[in-house]
Amino acid sequence: MSIFGKLRKKLNTFQIIIIGFAAVILLGSLLLMLPFASSDGTVTPFKDTIFTATSAVCVTGLVVKDTATHWSYFGQAVILILIQIGGLGVVTVVASFSLLAGRKISLLERNTMQNALSANSVGGIVRMTRFIIRVSMFIEGVGTLAMMTVFIPAYGAKGIWMAAFHSVSAFCNAGFDIMGSETGKFSSLTSFASDPLIVIVVCLLIIIGGIGFLTWDDIVNHKFRIKRYRMQSKVVLTVSLVLIVVPALMFFLFDFRDMPMKERLLKSIFQAVTPRTAGFNTADFSLMTGPGRMMIIILMLIGGSSGSTAGGMKTTTLGVLVGNSWSIITNKKSTRLFGRRIEDSVVRNAVGILTMYLLLAIIGTLLISTIEKLPVDACLFETVSALATVGLTLGITPELKLASRFILIILMFTGRVGGLTVIFATVSRRKPPVSELPSEKITVG
Repeated sequence: MSIFGKLRKKLNTFQIIIIGFAAVILLGSLLLMLPFASSDGTVTPFKDTIFTATSAVCVTGLVVKDTATHWSYFGQAVILILIQIGGLGVVTVVASFSLLAGRKISLLERNTMQNALSANSVGGIVRMTRFIIRVSMFIEGVGTLAMMTVFIPAYGAKGIWMAAFHSVSAFCNAGFDIMGSETGKFSSLTSFASDPLIVIVVCLLIIIGGIGFLTWDDIVNHKFRIKRYRMQSKVVLTVSLVLIVVPALMFFLFDFRDMPMKERLLKSIFQAVTPRTAGFNTADFSLMTGPGRMMIIILMLIGGSSGSTAGGMKTTTLGVLVGNSWSIITNKKSTRLFGRRIEDSVVRNAVGILTMYLLLAIIGTLLISTIEKLPVDACLFETVSALATVGLTLGITPELKLASRFILIILMFTGRVGGLTVIFATVSRRKPPVSELPSEKITVG
């Protein structure tokens, strides 16, 4: 009997997803504690390995130990595998091994895969899984080859590993880097801020990984015939384009004015892309203007798209919320997007997700600020980065106390498995009420 089959009678699909992620995190934490996982051959404390493994599986990128200098090649390989599993999804990876073994996928497994991928139906889910694995490997391979042209001349044979690591990390929207041994601890990609190839390739990998597997399917099958795309894909592409162009223009005009034109343009584009939700950076965020940092926080909170390697509330959630607001303004009876009506249950889910993310961000910020005695704005940046699984930081993460790290771990885990998954895992077994309560009007606004 399969792993899913053994849990069939006790757990629902959302609970299986949560347990799967937790199990991978625990295993990764134990592997990173092995002496040969660190560069100096010592045992890394569990409090550091659990944070690192959670950040890797949840494709966040926040770290308490510099990935390049603290971890050995074995440790880095473990982190990279955790990133790959977390990016594609634990359920997708397990299902792919089942497919390779030639085993038939059960209905429970298909339902779990559907929820993990945010697919609309069970039909075609096995084909979609095969498609995801093939396309992911292809794109990561192309990204590796492209970055090798820069890293090999700069770092020799080590450049091959660096190219592969950063390609997978970028595509999975993880934000982990191994540049520390070359350019200083926690330096990310700042030394390549003016390199067009690295900046463009990493941006493309982040965008492709963050638009969602269903959108890939539409692009591959329908090419430029956008009218044939799913409504979800149209929302994803439209919102993503706006969230890249508008912030990039803002950063170009107000945050990087004193730089040469080439570096100014590249930094503006990169900082507009990476908060959703990659975690790489080519600029010092502490030197950005207040409005610039606030824009970064907003972009982090929104994140990527449903069924992608990215985290955050998701572009589709924002699209539905904006569509609902517009329907109220124009006195429409229902929310409409691209000539289609959005079901009320979807609108309620979007409102619930927004409320959940805002509450978690506020509570996490206040707790960490109180524990660490740090300014609220710095703690808000760090908290939203963890909750949206981004990984950008103002540099305070390595110095946080154990309690604050635990808060970030909870936020990263919740952000990766998804707010709705956590909710449904808790309440989905409750029977719906057989009657309705009496209604009464309340004034809002």
